[in-house]
Amino acid sequence: MDEEYDVIVLGTGLTECILSGIMSVNGKKVLHMDRNPYYGGESSSITPLEELYKRFGISDSPPESMGRGRDWNVDLIPKFLMANGQLVKMLLYTEVTRYLDFKVVEGSFVYKGGKIYKVPSTETEALASNLMGMFEKRRFRKFLVFVANFDENDPKTFEGVDPKLTTMGEVYKKFDLGQDVVDFTGHALALYRTDDYLEQPCLETINRIKLYSESLARYGKSPYLYPLYGLGELPQGFARLSAIYGGTYMLNKPVDEIVMEGGHVVGVKSEGEVARCKQLICDPSYIPDRVHKVGQVIRVICVLSHPIKNTNDANSCQIIIPQNQVNRKSDIYVCMISYAHNVAAQGKYIAIASTTVETSDPEAEIEPALELLEPIDQKFVAISDMYEPTDDGTESQVFASRSYDATTHFETTCNDIKDIYKRMTGSDFDFENMKRKQNDVFGEDEQ
Repeated sequence: MDEEYDVIVLGTGLTECILSGIMSVNGKKVLHMDRNPYYGGESSSITPLEELYKRFGISDSPPESMGRGRDWNVDLIPKFLMANGQLVKMLLYTEVTRYLDFKVVEGSFVYKGGKIYKVPSTETEALASNLMGMFEKRRFRKFLVFVANFDENDPKTFEGVDPKLTTMGEVYKKFDLGQDVVDFTGHALALYRTDDYLEQPCLETINRIKLYSESLARYGKSPYLYPLYGLGELPQGFARLSAIYGGTYMLNKPVDEIVMEGGHVVGVKSEGEVARCKQLICDPSYIPDRVHKVGQVIRVICVLSHPIKNTNDANSCQIIIPQNQVNRKSDIYVCMISYAHNVAAQGKYIAIASTTVETSDPEAEIEPALELLEPIDQKFVAISDMYEPTDDGTESQVFASRSYDATTHFETTCNDIKDIYKRMTGSDFDFENMKRKQNDVFGEDEQ
């Protein structure tokens, strides 16, 4: 271990593993350590089921009805991948897709007036949807056509909208869209968690709706993908990539101290030895003095023996409860997957409800989501603090990732990865830099 590395990475969460993979592909010498005996850090999948019970301090062991403990892989952080999003692009460019299998999530639903409705995924569905009245549908269709044709480099497509000045609220007004449609567009299509975006320039929202519809166009049922055997497979896939390019991995390795000299990092001390480095990447838990708390997320993992009502018995789905519907500032999300994804015993479903905490009683805040899931066989409640770094790392060369937020997809995580990459290398993130070199070491390219 007494060696010199370009980069040391602490923690094997998804953000850390992707960065370690990219750095290794780019020829950097990487040492990757984790104090835990398993991969994934905060974003791991827990198996067997007994381990999950232990982790949440439940003294009983799982009942017989839950099947074999090792048939379970339960994500601690519920997220899906946007089919046309940045994480899928990263997986494709690095060819980490070789190590994973994905399934399309069967449907996306939105909550309105105590009921759930399918988010229309085609024009035909939109016209048949009970979410809006007939005239509303025509206006909505006009709006969707405008978004689909919108090209920020071609003013002919603007229809009088200035992408950098016109707010999204003004665009909705222009198309005369009612409050319910605005709610559903902003939260179920553009996937905003709050309504702050209404006051912002509309370009970002238009691009988000485009991402949703392009992701949807790829597979048809929904814009989301999910890996078989759980999200814990993702960090492991990128860890394999790093190892192929010479990265060194050490799990179960305590970190005693981050060694600083003259205000910047020079190494990491573990079990009496020091590994030296020029740069350090880590999750917030390794450097509590360099991060600050920015809020909390509550996540409730629910084991069910039935699909969720009114979802056409889908074996995977997402439900979005827009904040306006339940008098909150932030949306509540439900991600549901099941035995069909090799994450639960036969006939069992895992639904994870999550939201940003706004009051001193988070469990009451998430109640509207849990009501949709009844009856629940067992629930596991986690309230996690969210952290972000206090400085950008340019001086110390210590780069901390942000905690995983309450969104149900990985777009914000990918933005953090691109941001850290830019601060570390001084150049903009380019997907081309992730491409495997033609002659992979260990002959992997011949497969």
